[in-house]
Formats: sequence, C-alpha cells, structure tokens
Amino acid sequence: MPIDAAKATSAEPRTTELAWEPKDVLLYHLGIGAGVPATDPGELRYTLESGLHVLPSFATVAGGGMALAGGLSAPGIEVDLAAVLHGGQTVTVHRPLPVRGRAVQTSTVPAVYDKGKAAVIVLRSETADDDGPLWTCDTQIFVKGEGGFGGERGPSSRRELPGRAPDRTVERTVREDQALLYRLSGDWNPLHADPEFAKLAGFDRPILHGLCTYGITLKAVVDEVLGGDVARVAAYTTRFAGVVFPGETLRVRMWREPERVLVSVTAAGREDAPVLADTVVDISQEGV
Repeated sequence: MPIDAAKATSAEPRTTELAWEPKDVLLYHLGIGAGVPATDPGELRYTLESGLHVLPSFATVAGGGMALAGGLSAPGIEVDLAAVLHGGQTVTVHRPLPVRGRAVQTSTVPAVYDKGKAAVIVLRSETADDDGPLWTCDTQIFVKGEGGFGGERGPSSRRELPGRAPDRTVERTVREDQALLYRLSGDWNPLHADPEFAKLAGFDRPILHGLCTYGITLKAVVDEVLGGDVARVAAYTTRFAGVVFPGETLRVRMWREPERVLVSVTAAGREDAPVLADTVVDISQEGV
C-alpha cells in the first residue's frame, strides 16, 4: 500500500537546512503578482531590495519549498504526483521573517486521515534559526485514491462567514504566465506547467498552485486591511476549495474583526466558484 499511516506518523523527525536571500523573496513576491503598478510605493516594498518587506506566506517556499516535498518523501509515503492536491495550509509566525536567513526545518507527520476515497497527509514543519523559532507550517496534502485504509477521518475546520456584507472586496487578475513564474520558487510539480500532465490529473489545462493563490490573498489582506504592515500577521490558515486557472480573476472578500480577518476567495468569471474557504488571518495589534 502506498501510504503506511503508522510508519509515517511514528517516523523520526526529519531536519533540513534552509537558506534564502533577498532575490528569493523578490522572486516569490513577483510570483504572487506583486509589482503592479511597478513604481507604486506600496508595491516597491515587495519588489525593491532596499526597504524590502517579507510576506509571511514566503515561509511556504523559503529554501525552495521544502515543507511540501518533505511530506511526500516521509517514511511510509509513496504517492503519484498526479493524484496529489494541496488540501490546506497554515503558517504561524513567531517573529517577522528576515530578508536573508539560514535556518533548520524540522518536519514530522502528526496524522494521516482517511477520507474514504482519499487520504490526507498532515505535515508539520517547524523552522528556527540561531535566534530561535521563526515559523511553523501545518500542511494538509490531499491524495486521491488512497483512502479506505480504516484510519480516523480527522477534524472538520469549516467556518461560517459573517451574515453582513464584507468590509472590503477586491479583485486580482492572475496573469497567463503566473504559474510559470511562481514555480521558480520551488514547486516544480508539472501539474502547473505541462498540459499533458494536467490531463492525466483530470484537468483540461495546467492549474495555478494553491500556494500562489494563498500568497495573492495574503498580500491583498495586508495591503487592504493591515496598511501594508506584514508584521501584523500572526497566523494565516486556509482550505483549498477549488482550482484556479491562469488568466482568471480572483474575487477576495474580507471581513475585519478585532483580532482577525475572515476571507473568502472565489473565481469571479465562474459564477464565484469557491477557491479558498475557511480562511483566517490572525492579526497582532503591535506586530508579532
């Protein structure tokens, strides 16, 4: 059987050394659509090395996106990339991400859930440098066709949105080449570039990385609700509810609450088909 849940969850933690520099941060920001308009001061904080700010979602690709790769190479797990989708993601920030760094990532598989027709691999990666903890990533990897092994189904994370109108609604257009640029930050899954591979996975054309949509959305929240202050983000969680195709327009709705922002993301051109759901940005009044 490709997934041995007991072996995966009992395996020793795996450690990986991570390193990044300003050009990696700049490339990531460009990959999630920063830099439009190119000379806008609000965009330059993401695209110019002097005074560079780091979006916390960069944690998902720092060092080449090793968190997701680590989950797929864990003991007891052997899966077909064509059957893999990103189910959900949480980044918890312990202090602002530096523009340049060297750190150690420690990865474990806390759980493998049985969803019937699919399995969900839960990966936790904790990253720290010489000054202490930097961030914690919790990743849910959805593997089609690997359920039915008799494991626990796992908890539900569904959240109700407020009954009132959103406080902010913005639209973000995904460029045709967005996935080709984003994959340079480390996610080389051909699902996002190769039309023939996409067909094998059941799509008529390549789809955008879920983590690219994740980054686009966090940038919109930081810019529209948090005054561009990336240090206000304490944690950011989402469930990937649907696919995005390059060239589409995302509609991002935001509800501001005292200590968090609730978010809904849909595909505007497909009758608001869900893209990101159960999405929350926890915020700090003073920055973490």
